[in-house]
Amino acid sequence: MKKIIMVTLLLISSIAMAGGRNDQVPYPEGYKDTFTYYNTQNRANNKQIADMYANDTAMKSINDAALANGSIIVMEIHKPEVDESGSPIIDDDGLFVKKQFAAVAVMEKRDDWDAGYAADERAGAWGFALYDTKGMPKENSLDCATCHQPLTATNFMFTFPKLKEMQ
Repeated sequence: MKKIIMVTLLLISSIAMAGGRNDQVPYPEGYKDTFTYYNTQNRANNKQIADMYANDTAMKSINDAALANGSIIVMEIHKPEVDESGSPIIDDDGLFVKKQFAAVAVMEKRDDWDAGYAADERAGAWGFALYDTKGMPKENSLDCATCHQPLTATNFMFTFPKLKEMQ
């Protein structure tokens, strides 16, 4: 019985961590005041809209072959307004109309991750975490690393071209 409970707890914790590791990637307090806003875009899942921010380390290393260790990217996730059929309402710029602030996703680049943070849970040197709108850890069933891992040409980022436009 004890073994079953341990296996169940391990399975639950691995599912909760699938979308990132809040124990490894901290919430960047005050990011709206200290990071640089660089983009708003509809997310690939077609169910959300996101505002993107980068810290000074990322901004200063835009011209490098890869963003520097210590770079942090924040994605504010918003739920969109929807029409009667449940489809997102689109504004004149082709963006979803924001309805509700839903979460904060964080990417942090480091080369000194804790040994307990397995490489397959990261994309290159990037770690991930998801927080609620108040900065508290939020459960996430998405596997952030798996989606970002193929993006080697763009620093493991979907929005790197937009960040490069800031130089």
